Amino acid sequence: MPDEDELKAKILAEMTVDHSDALEKNYPLAKEFVRITKEGKVDVLVKDKVSGMDKIALYLIGKRYAQRAGLASSEYVKNTELCSELGVIQNSLLPWLKWLRDGKVVEQGTREGNETSHAIALSAVERTLKAVSAKVKGKEGSGAVEGQAAGRANAGE
Repeated sequence: MPDEDELKAKILAEMTVDHSDALEKNYPLAKEFVRITKEGKVDVLVKDKVSGMDKIALYLIGKRYAQRAGLASSEYVKNTELCSELGVIQNSLLPWLKWLRDGKVVEQGTREGNETSHAIALSAVERTLKAVSAKVKGKEGSGAVEGQAAGRANAGE
């Protein structure tokens, strides 16, 4: 029977993940899809090529970069900002956000009355960017994020 310290070392060496470097690691791919204004707003460059959920995920990824660059005070985005910046109505936004939360793509932040804020999960940055990249390059039919969110929700993650 292996000794506990040996097992602990093996687990730490082979099974642990650290998503803290997700922004640095995925910077080249992220800059293909988003730009950040000096005011900390995000411009999604492929709005016309992706689904509503993909737009939300890309906007939230851009906001993470804006926060890291000191251009935004938080990585969390209120629903009103998502609606106005992405040009979607709240009746479309809310079900998409629920789907993304259930799929562990986004995290819910604070709730103030009817206003809720969301951020992209760091663990979802890489898979989201890769899925969107595949879709934009014509390798997938429907929204890229929908597929991964559905898979994670169905798996009970």
